[in-house]
Amino acid sequence: MEETDLTWHEPSVSREKRQQLMGHRGCVAWFTGLSGSGKSTVANLVDTRLHGQGIHSFLLDGDNVRHGLTASEQMLAGRGEDFASRFGLGFSPQDREENIRRVGAAAELFASAGIVTLVALVSPYRKDRAAVRQQICDQLGDGAFLEIFMDTPLATCEERDPKGLYKKARAGELERMTGIDDPYEPPEKPEIHLQGEGFSAQELADQVVAVLLEVAGRTAS
Repeated sequence: MEETDLTWHEPSVSREKRQQLMGHRGCVAWFTGLSGSGKSTVANLVDTRLHGQGIHSFLLDGDNVRHGLTASEQMLAGRGEDFASRFGLGFSPQDREENIRRVGAAAELFASAGIVTLVALVSPYRKDRAAVRQQICDQLGDGAFLEIFMDTPLATCEERDPKGLYKKARAGELERMTGIDDPYEPPEKPEIHLQGEGFSAQELADQVVAVLLEVAGRTAS
């Protein structure tokens, strides 16, 4: 089958009708930052707060999606070597790009159903984040994608090192560690800029929730 044989089938239930049923608009809130910056911690708090406000939300966490949607070759080994090598993802620039593309496509589907979709990925390269922003805004409209920069100094992330990744990278046991031997390109104009030092995770989550409630068309209760 050629790509030209594919046809987009417009759903009979529109995005507007789904959002009307939900009682709010869907969007994608994309948390980016170094490993250990606090992305997942804050995103989980945001998810909990939104749920408590009656907002339909879902979190696509970077570690969790790599257990399925963007699994590695090792995780897919049971499906055969050829399948695993074709579809498994590692941490090369090309694999990171595909990781973000897949997660972005999934996030777009969630948001089109009226769900406030939270994504927590390192997503180190500006061009990859820009591509997923373009894809989502083209489909869902301007304002449907919010980039949230978890701005935490590398030294603080290394001190936290919850998964021991920085220690392994410094010891030469881990390659392509963002911030050590692979670059992180910070957002230039994020919709939300969170300072990872000087504020509690709850205070940072409060900042995000206030914006997302406005985007979703709801007020705090």
